[in-house]
Amino acid sequence: MAGPDPRKLDLNLLLSLDTLLKERNVTRAAQVLSLSQPAVSAALGKLRRHFGDELLHRVGNHFELTPLGEQLLERTDGALDGVQRVFDTVARFDPAATTRAFTVMMSDYVTAAFGAPLAEAVAEQAPGARLRFQNSNTQAIDNATRTLRGIDCMVLPYGFLSDLPSATLFEDTWVCVVWRGNTEIGDRATVDDLRRLPWVVTTDRAAAFTPAARQLRLIGVEPRVQLVVESFLTVPFMVAGTNRVALLQKRAALMTAGTAGLRVFPCPWDTVPLVEALWWHPVNRADPAHCWLRRTMTDVAAALPSPAGAGGAGHTSRE
Repeated sequence: MAGPDPRKLDLNLLLSLDTLLKERNVTRAAQVLSLSQPAVSAALGKLRRHFGDELLHRVGNHFELTPLGEQLLERTDGALDGVQRVFDTVARFDPAATTRAFTVMMSDYVTAAFGAPLAEAVAEQAPGARLRFQNSNTQAIDNATRTLRGIDCMVLPYGFLSDLPSATLFEDTWVCVVWRGNTEIGDRATVDDLRRLPWVVTTDRAAAFTPAARQLRLIGVEPRVQLVVESFLTVPFMVAGTNRVALLQKRAALMTAGTAGLRVFPCPWDTVPLVEALWWHPVNRADPAHCWLRRTMTDVAAALPSPAGAGGAGHTSRE
């Protein structure tokens, strides 16, 4: 079924919708929008007729969102960002003069390893630009094409997305980490140690990417999972002070080993390297500002120091 004719849509209603859903109050929404209360009430009436839903309904002395209102709230930010990027698009791009905001989605590990030098490069070349890092999440990655319409790009290892433009950023390798005081492991971790000891793992989902369980199962080891966490950078501190073992990216392990009091071992099997890639929506392929951002990101990645045993950064792209 065809949707409404876009020529008949009032984009001002999108801003009103976003504000009403966030404020859940006509008076507060009017203040945020610098409009009169009757004007915002009229906009709410139009939105209710358009969607055939109340969107906001009174419960006691306050308003709550209807199920459709909750669903729309998840989409309005991305829609507004998309509209903003359309009007930010220019034939030429001067980083030194831009005030554009760029949004990059990536895991906490990538932010820790890559975020600071990227922010420094952007600040140096485009001092008026704003850079926003968003945490990866399963829903965003499962709906990557739609997600990438509302942000500039995401950093994600190869193997989770396809049919989207990409460029290699950097490689890392996997290592085993244990607490420095763990006396159950000698100078090196063995396969028997990994089979015997309890594990900390990150959630085995697309948003987490840790192949610990999958890689261990390939060598016939079923990890005895004792603790599951959502964040890579939480793992070292869940290993500290215990006899647990974990699999971690070498960059993350080296960044946190001193603080968490860890020992870092090579994995006792041939691990599959981790290759982080930059992904974007095809609509941004020729956008000069977006081209500059991608070039800056790949240049910064190429300059990252490579942890021993990890491959260097690459410049391969697939557009």
